[in-house]
Amino acid sequence: MTKPAPFFPPPSNTAKFTAKIGMLSVACVISKISSVSATMSRGESAFLVGMVGLAQFVPLFLLTLWAGSLADRHSRRGIVMGALAVEALCVVGLVFVALEDSPQVSHIFAIAAVFGAARAFLSPASSATVPMLVPKADMPQAISLKSLAWQCAVIGGPWLGGLLCAVSTALSYAVAAGLYVAGLGIVALMRTNTTPERQPGSQIQQIKEGLVYTWKNKIVFGAISLDLFAVLLGGATALLPAFASDILKVGPEGFGILRSGPAIGAVVMALALARWPLKRKAGVRMFLAVGAFGLATVVFGLSQNMWLSVLALAVLGAADMISVYVRQTLVQIVTPDHMRGRVSSVSGLFISGSNELGEFESGVVSRFIGPVAACVAGGIGTMGVTALWAWMFPALRRADRLDGGEADKDTLPAHSMTAPASTP
Repeated sequence: MTKPAPFFPPPSNTAKFTAKIGMLSVACVISKISSVSATMSRGESAFLVGMVGLAQFVPLFLLTLWAGSLADRHSRRGIVMGALAVEALCVVGLVFVALEDSPQVSHIFAIAAVFGAARAFLSPASSATVPMLVPKADMPQAISLKSLAWQCAVIGGPWLGGLLCAVSTALSYAVAAGLYVAGLGIVALMRTNTTPERQPGSQIQQIKEGLVYTWKNKIVFGAISLDLFAVLLGGATALLPAFASDILKVGPEGFGILRSGPAIGAVVMALALARWPLKRKAGVRMFLAVGAFGLATVVFGLSQNMWLSVLALAVLGAADMISVYVRQTLVQIVTPDHMRGRVSSVSGLFISGSNELGEFESGVVSRFIGPVAACVAGGIGTMGVTALWAWMFPALRRADRLDGGEADKDTLPAHSMTAPASTP
């Protein structure tokens, strides 16, 4: 009988990295909750949230691939710190916007665009840093703990953001800026060398190599594209303001509870995965989780009961946690270290596309057919995409092990490797 894995991976840098993610997560959530209260009327909230998401996505889309190549050529820690500093300055800018007598939505959009540009550099560098801090065998647990820190912040963020907004919107942004500074200090404590071995070729050639690797490796491409289309269609969280005010009629307090629903489910699942990591049948479980995500979205869309809606959102969050866990672990384990920045940039582009464009799509569709129909149609579409991807990507469906040493052989078919396959 296999003994349960240790609850926490041993390397001290993992704790530092996880703590940094947690602090920055609280800051990000406070910023988002504050921007909703400051710039959006009740009737326009869903549509304008979508537009803010689009404002962040455009610069992120334009810069991510270049940022990924930089993460494979320079210190990943240095890139992370620079990107976080820019994000902190964006939050400081929001403090000044909140202090204006008549805040302009255009200012929020401009700051959101700069924030999106900074995220383009943060995402690939931070993702590619994790495998440099922990052994390959500890990767599943490290990813679980990183996700757990984020989800705990998603639970605490709306609560803290609501309390601070009740006092002052500017104060909530100022606290968020302080958390960014604290996060930067924690990153500065990491002493591990995070500069990858430099590879020959121009940046254009390296970007092309990363794209080719992602396209030809059907496990990597199938996993990240499944997430893109599933979340793009099933973006129920973008519609929470409309459901709280118009469908369930639970007000701001109920909105905070609904917003925490997915995070509660994700936290419970992340704790379970950190204690009992998935060892076998990873691909099948990922498809089942994404299908459950779509079904939970349909239930939420049809629900007229507050607590049933919270339960559906919790199931949605737990299912998404399984999908994130399998996808991130597979991508990090099978990708050589000198290409992790570029592959992470492609993965991050898909993930951001699913989040930001998912909010945009849900907000716009709900504007025309209503939030209930938009949510139900998105959930059904997610289940359809899951079935289609299970047929189109049999290698992903057959992906088995996630526990390090055997993963490369069991989860990566030989014919899928077209880029250099040397391991670090």
